[in-house]
Amino acid sequence: MNAPVKTSSKLIRGATGDWEVVIGMEIHAQVTSNAKLFSGAATVFGGAPNNQVSLIDAAMPGMLPVINEECVRQAVRTGLGLKAKINLKSVFDRKNYFYPDLPQGYQISQFKSPIVGEGEVVIDLEDGETVTVGIERLHLEQDAGKLLHDQHPSMSYVDLNRSGVALMEIVSKPDIRSSEQARAYVTKLRSILRYLGTCDGDMEKGNLRADVNVSVRRPGEPLGTRCEIKNVNSIRFIGQAIDYEARRQIEIIEDGGAIDQETRLFDPGKGETRSMRSKEEAHDYRYFPDPDLLPLEFTQSFVDDLRAHLPELPDEKKARFIKDFALTPYDAGVLVAERENAEFFEAVLGGLKDRARDGKLAANWVINELSGRLNKEAKDIASSPVSSVQLASIVNLIGAGTISGKIAKDLFEIVWTEGGDPEALVEARGMKQVTDLGAIAKVVDDIIAANPDKVAQAKAKPALIGWFVGQVMKASGGKVNPQAVNDLLKSKLGL
Repeated sequence: MNAPVKTSSKLIRGATGDWEVVIGMEIHAQVTSNAKLFSGAATVFGGAPNNQVSLIDAAMPGMLPVINEECVRQAVRTGLGLKAKINLKSVFDRKNYFYPDLPQGYQISQFKSPIVGEGEVVIDLEDGETVTVGIERLHLEQDAGKLLHDQHPSMSYVDLNRSGVALMEIVSKPDIRSSEQARAYVTKLRSILRYLGTCDGDMEKGNLRADVNVSVRRPGEPLGTRCEIKNVNSIRFIGQAIDYEARRQIEIIEDGGAIDQETRLFDPGKGETRSMRSKEEAHDYRYFPDPDLLPLEFTQSFVDDLRAHLPELPDEKKARFIKDFALTPYDAGVLVAERENAEFFEAVLGGLKDRARDGKLAANWVINELSGRLNKEAKDIASSPVSSVQLASIVNLIGAGTISGKIAKDLFEIVWTEGGDPEALVEARGMKQVTDLGAIAKVVDDIIAANPDKVAQAKAKPALIGWFVGQVMKASGGKVNPQAVNDLLKSKLGL
């Protein structure tokens, strides 16, 4: 397959001109809850097969579902986090189809009357562009079980542990126009869910899965025929699947063919999608209201109480970091992307003696020094050898002028490998900056005397004084305040 050349972040160049890819996504997010949606069975990951299955989950005759109120609360909280309309009345429906891991022969879901209506997710792209992706709806439904194909040479086994687990299906509008936007959308949505505590977003465990609808069209033309890529469980794979599927559809159309609406799977090993089955329509599932469940109704005060207790979400936290600590939008975005990183940064702020002065410095240390070292050693921030208290102490020492930036990096290395109180380490190991300029005046004089050509250049172009500062810092082992050295040099060079 010859890959068309991308002409911009949104348009793809084919053999006969430009094409636009149109993407909508259905995210299945497992609700954080100790029990399933309609039974009291546990939801813990990794249990022995069929060890967390109630009579309801197994669809035994006469068993009636009972709604889990906590799952309802989590769905409403998620809707509020997506700035969405909360429907005070919603209906559970039966979605009828046969599959071996669906013991009821139907799935309890929501169709015409979901619990959450329209909302939005705002995403920030690497080039600085901001895109708003509309949310069509969020509805609650129960998960199916799981087929195990590797337990027997000629048979598949069924594990019903997941059967009945509560899912939130979050359906976007077809507002996404590139694989980059799709990756950013899932990343942002997962971040919001984690801040809210309504889903842990663990894609490796299947707790967050994406169905990706892809179509292509000439710019400005009506929507094309879409294909749905099922159950993609990695943000990287989502991007690869979209790029491949868009190229596949463009080549078929340009060769005179037509796109068949179908469900496809993504093969990560080959980096391609392949046909799974023809796409079902809503009427194929014969939806009808579940006769065992009354309509779900609650009051506006119930919603208002949940809204009042929402945590600060990524966008609001990012705006506050920019306003209070003069961070760049990029740096603030990096800090708030993961809830744990934002909490660590705020813990560092809590240990600063002068937040207004050193907040930006603290952000730089969390983003660059700490995160860089954690990435290098494949650690997450929860297992950081340097605590927020220790990092705050290092930043305080820099802000107070007790140590230089170079010494701070040496101190960070000591704390990372050996631990200890940074202030005590600075005292014990003689790491303080030299503040008595008289002690280094001779070093400055010697460097000036030994480099008359550099002196002439600096006098002609004062910016070159930085070379002298570097030489003095090197000679002093980094123990001198660079600004003080800069002032001393300007005096001696008559600048």
